[in-house]
Amino acid sequence: MTTTTRAYPDPTDPTGETMEPPMPTTRPTPTVRRTATTRPTPTAHPAAAARAPGGTDAERLRRWRMVLGADSAESTGRTLTGQDAAMDGALNALYGGGADTKPGGRGSGGRAAGLGASAPSVARWLGDIRTYFPGSVVQVMQRDAIDRLGLAALLLEPEMLEAVEPDVHLVGTLLSLGKAMPETTRETARAVVRKVVEELEKRWESRTRATLSGALDRSARISRPGHRAIDWDRTIRANLKNYLTVPGRDGAAATGTVVPERLIGHGRAARSVKKDIILCIDQSGSMAASVVHASVFGAVLASMRTLSTRLVVFDTAVVDLTDQLDDPVDVLFGTQLGGGTDINRALAYCQSRITRPADTVVVLISDLYEGGIRDQMLKRVAAMKASGVQFVTLLALSDEGTPAYDHEHAAALGALGTPAFACTPDLFPDVMAAAIEKRPLPLPDRDTLS
Repeated sequence: MTTTTRAYPDPTDPTGETMEPPMPTTRPTPTVRRTATTRPTPTAHPAAAARAPGGTDAERLRRWRMVLGADSAESTGRTLTGQDAAMDGALNALYGGGADTKPGGRGSGGRAAGLGASAPSVARWLGDIRTYFPGSVVQVMQRDAIDRLGLAALLLEPEMLEAVEPDVHLVGTLLSLGKAMPETTRETARAVVRKVVEELEKRWESRTRATLSGALDRSARISRPGHRAIDWDRTIRANLKNYLTVPGRDGAAATGTVVPERLIGHGRAARSVKKDIILCIDQSGSMAASVVHASVFGAVLASMRTLSTRLVVFDTAVVDLTDQLDDPVDVLFGTQLGGGTDINRALAYCQSRITRPADTVVVLISDLYEGGIRDQMLKRVAAMKASGVQFVTLLALSDEGTPAYDHEHAAALGALGTPAFACTPDLFPDVMAAAIEKRPLPLPDRDTLS
């Protein structure tokens, strides 16, 4: 029996007791499983959890009925009322008709998906799910509504945009609508994008600045530092061979000391540019989240005086958005998600802008599906590395894991000493710091390609 289930991340009740599935009455109980069609459980909301008294059979049956949906009504013998019924209705409106349901249509299960194709009904539904579920679950359900029910066009209406919960995926959808967005909606869309951008900047700016500032200082170490410029940690480690034991006086215990034969210091903070950073971003449709994150990081890097940051986006054409880096929202609205890919052309442009190879870091963010000249692309990467450029290849800059990518091209880059891997936004400052200091990159093991 095929049954669409709603995702249940942790099969325990709020008291920690394991939830046993109910015994079947007339047919087997469907297995709760994680698949592309599994959905959020309503019990994730704190209000729902607060109502749960514990591990009684009735409560377990109620929970399983909520998780499995209306198809489980017969096997669980539960009828939902009150807020449970309202929550189940909100879920059924989206997931009740099956994956092939269109607005106002019917899926294979014979049940209508109750959103319809009108903005008012969808706006009411958005209000309901924000009432019943936490923000993280609301974002998942919004994404599913756009994908499953084809509601992207409704985001062109200002009333709809004001009702949604802003997140990175919604920004990607808005950017993909591009020129189809009417002027009446554009300002509302910018407000939604700006809210997401500001949240991302708040999350990463201070850590990125601290991490990269330290890396820049360490990359400019001096051999005769003043007292305040001494890097004591590295100085001690470099002079451990000079460890001496000093006898104590008047019967006191002996002590040890390290003779600092060689001092290692941080370079003085300078206002001059120390490193050139080039972010080269694939703006094909699958890279939407990476484009959003890279634009925010680009703005943060551009605000650092000791870095010269260039931001380049590409599909089959190449666009330099460096002059818009002071406002990442302008950068994002300057992109055009979708279309083909010509990595070779993009790298040719970046290569032409390199003036200090030994002090340059090039970061290519792409799924590596090359529509241009593959051999030329690889030759450009090899030439840049041979000149002293630090070259980093990221398959994605997002929290979603490794995307689909061209394995052959990734392996070829790995053979050139440029492993391609997916990078989370939290790891990105460490990756950049390692590239600036010319250290091995902190590769996530499961995503690293050899």
